[in-house]
Amino acid sequence: MKLYGLLGRNIDYSFSKAYFSEKFQKENIDAEYRNFDIPEIRDFPDIIQQSKDLNGMNVTIPYKQEVISYLDVLDENAEKIGAVNTIKIEKDGILKGFNTDFYGFSESLKPLLKNGHSHALILGTGGASKAVAFALKKSGIIYKYVSRSPEKNQLGYSDLSEEIFEKFKIVVNTTPVGTFPNIENSPDLPYHLFTENHLAYDLIYNPSTTKFLELAAKNGANTMNGLKMLQLQAEKAWQIWNS
Repeated sequence: MKLYGLLGRNIDYSFSKAYFSEKFQKENIDAEYRNFDIPEIRDFPDIIQQSKDLNGMNVTIPYKQEVISYLDVLDENAEKIGAVNTIKIEKDGILKGFNTDFYGFSESLKPLLKNGHSHALILGTGGASKAVAFALKKSGIIYKYVSRSPEKNQLGYSDLSEEIFEKFKIVVNTTPVGTFPNIENSPDLPYHLFTENHLAYDLIYNPSTTKFLELAAKNGANTMNGLKMLQLQAEKAWQIWNS
């Protein structure tokens, strides 16, 4: 039986385990999917050593960047992004890192794009934000990062003026703010500046309507959560593992 799994920390809530376990059952695939919940990335080599049937892994918060130094080779896109969410374990034991987040985000975003969606704000600067930035760039969309501790060429939350919102009509939340169980939390935005011309996209999928999406929708914004992105990136990972 082939083994697959998710690498992360505090991942009991995991989308991946439920998704792949159901997929294996439905499609009669002789495989098991397991959560590898580790307190520190330095425990990662032990998983590889102790799991001889392991064929592939998904990677989630907070290890999408930290895991890179433990891999033998990176796919071109993962290298450009600087974050990995999929690992293929070759027959000779070589660990190859990929990023399917950007594909999932890009494909789920395309149907929502309208005229005027030429500029985007990316909330957060973690591993997921890098995949979002890569996808936006490939789509010809200009983006700016928004951070609580902005670096050069980034915006702080206090910089988000009416002028900014008039220009940047896509707002993507890549932070964990608003995830279950802290569902009353939301990024610190001037929500009254959202309009029907705006698109609010939250990578969070639990709850399905976050406070961020709820407040943006009140002012007419089109909204989407991260579930479709997760499904698309999971299927892309499955293709990579079986290629």
